[in-house]
Amino acid sequence: MTVPLTAPLLRLEGLAVRYGSVQALAGIDLEVRQGELVALLGSNGAGKTASLRAISRLVNASSGRILWRGADLAPLSTERTVKLGIGHCPEGRRVLARQSVAANLKLGAWLRRDRAAITADLERCYGLFPRLAERRQQLAGSLSGGEQQMLAIARALMGRPTLLLLDEPSLGLAPKLVAELMATLARLHRDGLTLLLVEQNATAALAIADRAVVLETGRVRLAGSAAELRQDPELQALYLGE
Repeated sequence: MTVPLTAPLLRLEGLAVRYGSVQALAGIDLEVRQGELVALLGSNGAGKTASLRAISRLVNASSGRILWRGADLAPLSTERTVKLGIGHCPEGRRVLARQSVAANLKLGAWLRRDRAAITADLERCYGLFPRLAERRQQLAGSLSGGEQQMLAIARALMGRPTLLLLDEPSLGLAPKLVAELMATLARLHRDGLTLLLVEQNATAALAIADRAVVLETGRVRLAGSAAELRQDPELQALYLGE
């Protein structure tokens, strides 16, 4: 997919985040442009989840700026970022186990009032994830892990995000399900959705991404196009097992 050279949709400038005495991010710079799929890679504790949580205003930055279409997000609540068009699918799925698949999906549209469009988006999600359509009245807690991940992503899509933040969507899934999931994310990308994808599975992420940023202990270690990084000896040694 060819991405136009426009101003960044999202820009992190010197972003630092602390959890008490722990420095989760130590001043990272990152851009995501409209229509891009950017992979955020790194090992456990590298700062990937902290980055997404800061963008969604779930944690406060200790320094630096988070700019959305050029405006600082610092004063805003999480609810306000959702209204702006930032969707967040967190690690761990976090579906409502005692609610049906359909109820979980409708919850994703709780800030919307366009009922006809919500119904249309429900059907679109069922088209993206046919297994959810088959289980729409089934309790979310009875779904398999892969199906729960599908539900979590579909629920985030129900908010009609401009940018979708995804935190470790392939974690714990069998290889076949990982391939299906990445194919769906690639389809969403082709349809024009902007994605910031946090992944430990660097091979799968780089196969569908436009660009990638590699974090290590809260700092940017590598950055570039996905094609360049697939050939980078350092990345191959650290994350691709080559």
